[in-house]
Amino acid sequence: MKATVLKIAVAAGLMAGGATGAMAQQKNVTIGVSIPAATHGWTGGVVYHAQETAKLLEKGYPGLKVIVKTSPDGASQANALDDLTSQKVDALVVLPFNSDELTNPVREIKKRGTFVTVVDRGLKDPSIQDIYVAGNNPEFGRVAGKYFVDNLKQGNVVVFRGIPTVIDEERVSNFEKALEGSGVKVIDKQYANWNRDDAFKVMQDFLSKHPKIDAVWASDDDMALGIMEAIRQAKREDIKFVLGGAGMKDMIKKVMDGDKMIPADVSYPPSMISTAMGVTAAHFYSNAPMRGTYVLNAQLITKDNAKDHYFPNSPF
Repeated sequence: MKATVLKIAVAAGLMAGGATGAMAQQKNVTIGVSIPAATHGWTGGVVYHAQETAKLLEKGYPGLKVIVKTSPDGASQANALDDLTSQKVDALVVLPFNSDELTNPVREIKKRGTFVTVVDRGLKDPSIQDIYVAGNNPEFGRVAGKYFVDNLKQGNVVVFRGIPTVIDEERVSNFEKALEGSGVKVIDKQYANWNRDDAFKVMQDFLSKHPKIDAVWASDDDMALGIMEAIRQAKREDIKFVLGGAGMKDMIKKVMDGDKMIPADVSYPPSMISTAMGVTAAHFYSNAPMRGTYVLNAQLITKDNAKDHYFPNSPF
């Protein structure tokens, strides 16, 4: 969809002022929001934005009820979807914990006639969704890969994957494509579940296996923090930099301050859940067509533009 339509949808969904209330007709609608629990910083940001957006939407749209449920794993999220179904939701906004476990449960909800908005991690069957909202995951990988080609030029790199999902595959495959024909070589890659502690353990393994690592693609700021701690404890000085992603405020501050180990970051805002909830509500309360795909661009964050991405009061 065009950017102008996205802006209209978000404004309709998130502005809880008089204009929205005046335009919206009284209509009883229930939206269920199913998201991962705050198992790491980025999902903590998602939970925060979902809860705040629910309040704004209920204030702005007469008759709207928003139910937000968080789940610590895929099986728990499938159970949470059953609970939301029992509450007869008209729409479901879901950020799947993982693609494999959640595709069939969401499909069953769709069969009941529920309007479905999928956020971020994607399902194995895209035909289930009415709306898809995500960061530009292929671009996320390409931007990161280009940074390595332009700044490392040649050397050995280890890669940290997240959770086995559609978006993880999009990121990694496009990162590797960006390296093709360059002097940058991926010598190892491993899943670390977008988790700081898991990344710490994986990096310890990488450090023991590989005597020379020139740089690390963490692909996630939480994982980058675990990686940095492993490097510090091992007292390794061969690693030139670590590139994370998602725009965690602590990492953006390091970029702003000129930290040589964290010279850049790649954006992937957790506030995309707000966009998803906004366009879903607008589907029921506005005359504008909302179905479609909404993609938020991935930007390279450097010292030159870091101040535009730094939000000190953000939970993430």
